[in-house]
Amino acid sequence: MGKAHAPALIVLALVGCHTNTDGTITSTDDGGPPVSSMGLGGMTSTGSGGSGTAGTSGGHPDAGFAFNPSDASAAAPPDAGTSAACGMLMATLRDFKDDHPDFEKVIMTVRGLVKPDLGADDKPAYAPGGSTPVTAGAASFDQWYRDVPGVNEKFMIPLPLVQTRPGNFAYSNNSFFPLDGRGFGNQGRSHNFHFTTEIHATFKYRGGERFTFTGDDDVFIFVNKKLALDLGGVHPEQNATIGFDAQAAALGIRVGNSYAFDAFHAERHTTESNFRMETSIECLESTIIK
Repeated sequence: MGKAHAPALIVLALVGCHTNTDGTITSTDDGGPPVSSMGLGGMTSTGSGGSGTAGTSGGHPDAGFAFNPSDASAAAPPDAGTSAACGMLMATLRDFKDDHPDFEKVIMTVRGLVKPDLGADDKPAYAPGGSTPVTAGAASFDQWYRDVPGVNEKFMIPLPLVQTRPGNFAYSNNSFFPLDGRGFGNQGRSHNFHFTTEIHATFKYRGGERFTFTGDDDVFIFVNKKLALDLGGVHPEQNATIGFDAQAAALGIRVGNSYAFDAFHAERHTTESNFRMETSIECLESTIIK
C-alpha cells in the first residue's frame, strides 16, 4: 500500500461443530494515543514495518485458491458434515467506495475500537464515544459489517484451509483482492482495495490451541463472544497470537466444550493486501450470519 503498510495476514485454529435449533452447540467431531493496548490476557503482540512472508505456508506457496468471480459454484458452501466442511470457511465480504469516511484514513494503530463483548447481532460494537483518527464514529463503523444499500455491496467467497503439514492447516494469499472488478469496482486503481471481511464458525476447545495474525489493517477476533485479539487501525504489519489456554479464563472457555469463533477484518488503504489463516485444529464448520 502507499503507506508503510505491510500485507494483511491471518492465522486461526478451529474445530468443527454446529449450532442446534435450541441454541446449543454440538461438535461434529467425536472427540486515544497512536498506539494503545487493551491488555487481552494471554494475547501477545508485536509490530514492525518490515515485509512479511505472505504467500508461503509450510512449504506451500500461496496456499488456498485463486478466487474466480465468474465461477458461481465457488461461492456455494460445502455440505455440512462432509470432509470439505471441515476445511472451508465461508466469508462475507462487503465492498465500499474509497470516499467512505472510514477508508483511506490516516495511518495509525488504535486499539479499543470495539467493545470487549460481541454485540447481540453477532457484530462488533463500536467502543469510542465519538470519532478517532481512523474512524468517523459509530454510525460509519456500524456500516462495516452490515448491509447498507448504496454504501456497500455484499459478496460471499470460500476460503479453504489447506493442510501444510500434519495437524496444521492454512489459507494464504499474498494478493488478496477478491473483489477486483466487482461491487463499486477498482475506482481507477489496479485493484479493489476497500472492503471488509466477516467470518463466523464454531469450534471445539481441546486445549493447546493457538491463533496468530500477522498483517494489516483492522482485525478483531472474538472467541465465545469475547474479544480475544485486537489489531485495530490502519497500520503497518503487526503480529499477535491468541493463546487459548492462557486466555481461557478471560474468554470463559473450558476444554471439551464448543464455542463460537467470529473474525472481522477490514482492508482500508492502498496498495497491498495479504491474508493468511493457519490452524492447528483438525476441523471447523463455518456458519453464516447476515
